[in-house]
Amino acid sequence: MIVRVDPKTHKATSIPLFSFGRPHMRVFHMSWMAFFLAFFGWFGIAPLMAIVRDDLQLTRAEIGNTVIASVAVTIVARLVVGWLCDRIGPRITYSGLLIIGSIPVMTIGLANSYESFLLFRLAIGIIGAAFVITQYHTSVMFAPNVVGTANATTAGWGNMGGGVTQMAMPLVLAAVVAMGAADVIGWRIAMVIPGVALFLMGIAYFKFTQDYPDSHQAGANGRQESPGARGRAFLEAARDYRVWALFLIYGACFGVELTMNNIAALYYHDRFGLGVGLAGLIAGLFGLMNLFARSLGGILGDKVGIRFGLRGRTLFLGATLLVEGIALAVFSRMDILPLAIAVMLVFSLFVQMSEGATFSVVPFVNQRALGAVAGIVGAGGNAGAVAAGFLFRMESLSTEMALLYLGAIVTVASSLTLVVRFSPEREREERRAMDRALGVASLAVAPAYAKRVPMALYSES
Repeated sequence: MIVRVDPKTHKATSIPLFSFGRPHMRVFHMSWMAFFLAFFGWFGIAPLMAIVRDDLQLTRAEIGNTVIASVAVTIVARLVVGWLCDRIGPRITYSGLLIIGSIPVMTIGLANSYESFLLFRLAIGIIGAAFVITQYHTSVMFAPNVVGTANATTAGWGNMGGGVTQMAMPLVLAAVVAMGAADVIGWRIAMVIPGVALFLMGIAYFKFTQDYPDSHQAGANGRQESPGARGRAFLEAARDYRVWALFLIYGACFGVELTMNNIAALYYHDRFGLGVGLAGLIAGLFGLMNLFARSLGGILGDKVGIRFGLRGRTLFLGATLLVEGIALAVFSRMDILPLAIAVMLVFSLFVQMSEGATFSVVPFVNQRALGAVAGIVGAGGNAGAVAAGFLFRMESLSTEMALLYLGAIVTVASSLTLVVRFSPEREREERRAMDRALGVASLAVAPAYAKRVPMALYSES
């Protein structure tokens, strides 16, 4: 299937989903699969927490601390990998992260106390930085008319690993127990499986992807830059108030999703008296919405961007975040199981649409420091999860009230989109780039580009 390419930037202007051709669609599929497995390792223990709690005699506060630990370290990890993407490229960065991150996943079964379990969850949290590399790699591969869709789809299908994990890990545990292991041994053995999968994906990512659309490109903008220039670009991104507004915004959507991935199964187990398997199955529905919901946010972000420019993208983001906050507050009041599930699905839809809409804006903030911007904004998701985690560790605050307060915070956070603005010059520059990308997208091939690079770069043999 043909991948249409902008002859100036070498970025793809179309997304033929059934293509696996180099380099654009190869990166598209490898990045979402890598992020899917990263989620599997990151949250593989969450649906087994009822068993782990009994095995290690954990208190509510201690469980809350492990939830915070699992996402806290990712804040720093995302900043680091964003910088590494700008410096050494996404291919080596992703491979190294997956291979290193697989080690604590495979060995968490060695934990025999609260303290050791906390340290393992802290170490596993670095895998969450995979998100930044996924968004960086698709941002440098796809043109403005489809970059929001590419970012949202790869991240959404990767996030779906959080939902599949909720469903699959209890089944993996059941299979291990059926072979003769006790529950207290079974959860330890079960965690080896996602760890091995992460290790193998790290090797595959290095072998089958390349950093940029044109193998001769040296950075996200196609220019060779010195380490000093890259450092200045990082500082430039860090000084931009819009980046920090998006940091908080992403905390209010992805941070909420991370929190739900950690607490949903236990919430349904405790509030509605469900077994571990059924609670995990229902909790998994929240993550499975990523099959289409985050993509929908990116697709609509691109559509609004085509029609109304960069300002339109930010206002659309604000609208989805507002509905997310209201839906979360309503979910917290549900005490009938079918209604709780129905409202959770609506809430999940807008959480994930907000995430997709956020990263339909991110690629346009500062292209010289794309990795830095993606890293800072991505870290905001984990910062939000850490902040939310403190609500859920308080003995005096019920989970239902914690969810209600969280919904109110998200609703207020939606107003931050009003400060994410772009200059008229930037709007005109992106309009020209958008018009060029739309023009290329209407062609069957890009002849000017075909003269400069091999056919394999834009069509699948």
